[in-house]
Amino acid sequence: MKEKPLRVGIVGIGAIGRTLAKALDRGKVAAVLVALHDKDRAKAEAFASTLTHRPAILPLDELIARSDVIVEAASQGALERIVPKVLEAKKDLLVLSVGGLLRHEEWFRLAEEKGCRILVPSGAIAGLDGLKAASMGEVWSVTLVSRKPVHALKGARYVVEKGIDLEALTEETIIFEGPAREACQAFPTTANVAAALSLAGIRAEKTRVKVVAVPGGSRNLHEITVEGEFGRLQISVENIPSEENPKTSKLASLSALATLDGLARSLRIGT
Repeated sequence: MKEKPLRVGIVGIGAIGRTLAKALDRGKVAAVLVALHDKDRAKAEAFASTLTHRPAILPLDELIARSDVIVEAASQGALERIVPKVLEAKKDLLVLSVGGLLRHEEWFRLAEEKGCRILVPSGAIAGLDGLKAASMGEVWSVTLVSRKPVHALKGARYVVEKGIDLEALTEETIIFEGPAREACQAFPTTANVAAALSLAGIRAEKTRVKVVAVPGGSRNLHEITVEGEFGRLQISVENIPSEENPKTSKLASLSALATLDGLARSLRIGT
């Protein structure tokens, strides 16, 4: 007997949430979009009406009950409301606001207790498979240098608190350097790469991050270096920003889609 398709519910219809919903609606992934949830129900209703296969707009509890896997595409601030509910319902959760996971180790224990999974896509980078494999041995260091256009950094908490005048910059400038945990707090909407590296490797306190503002830049560039007993791994990814949100790389949405597609298929490739 043919198995039923994977049922997906999306929480949050910002840039990535809309991109995922449209792709599911077009059949790009071996799964079906069954429900949406957003704090602005009217906006969710308006968006759902543009899709060919209109999903239900549901309260969070009902969306969780109807879905096999829930996609969090809301914000770090929304995680505390979403994550415990999903895990208590014993459902798998795909988290896109990855930086918010670093403050809640108890969620990983709850997922194990309930027999479900917290899923973290590769996002805007490559190489998490290599880092995960290397971490089976000894890893000495993980560093990330993120070069971002000035317009992608505007409004970031750290920039505002430090009074950094981005428009006054005339050349590439390091505006932050420190551990990944601090990076995720300083740049909550742009530091998911640092969080994913931390979870895959040597944790947030030991993963080092530099954020570089690039006047006149148009792409997000991430350079990752891992050193350990396995050798040395270096990766450079140059991302085109999302059409809907310059703070989000297009690859981040594609990575989330690939993760969902992998859940629905019998063949798994990579570590």
